[in-house]
Amino acid sequence: MNASERPHLPLIGWRERLALPDLQVVSVKAKIDTGARSSALHAFDIERFSQNGEDFVRFRVHASQGSHKKTDSIEVKLLDMRSVRNSGGKVELRPVIQTLVQLGDQQWPIELTLTNRNVMGFRMLLGRQAVRDRFLVDSGQSYLQSSGPKRKRKGLKKPKNKQKNENSNFVEKFIALFDPSA
Repeated sequence: MNASERPHLPLIGWRERLALPDLQVVSVKAKIDTGARSSALHAFDIERFSQNGEDFVRFRVHASQGSHKKTDSIEVKLLDMRSVRNSGGKVELRPVIQTLVQLGDQQWPIELTLTNRNVMGFRMLLGRQAVRDRFLVDSGQSYLQSSGPKRKRKGLKKPKNKQKNENSNFVEKFIALFDPSA
């Protein structure tokens, strides 16, 4: 793809909600990580096995961050076992599967490594191979192609009227100290 074609690509934020329809994962919060070559999904109880002469992998996922509700076991064909450098700089041998990912109105196949991301901030990383020639990433925005989190935002409480009145009286008195006409 040449540079003149890139401006026509849709924008995505640095984090998005994705679906993995083949894995029955309806929504997972993913970090769009152009620094990571491959994509990764938090998986546990990962088990490699053979069936009819083909390699498969069985695993469980927690799609929601902070949720420890186990899903049913997922079994898919194993594409490969690859050495991947983790965020701590150590090389891990990870199972690789191929699956569909859906973001907004687009759906396409990606290669996905399986690893325990329990202590990481996101259950999934969508790496640069998965977004290349499909999207432009706006690192200052979130959820441009998906909806944001479904929880209430934590923030500062609104000051009570009494506190507001005390604050305005203080400001008025402070200003009066420097007002020559007072």
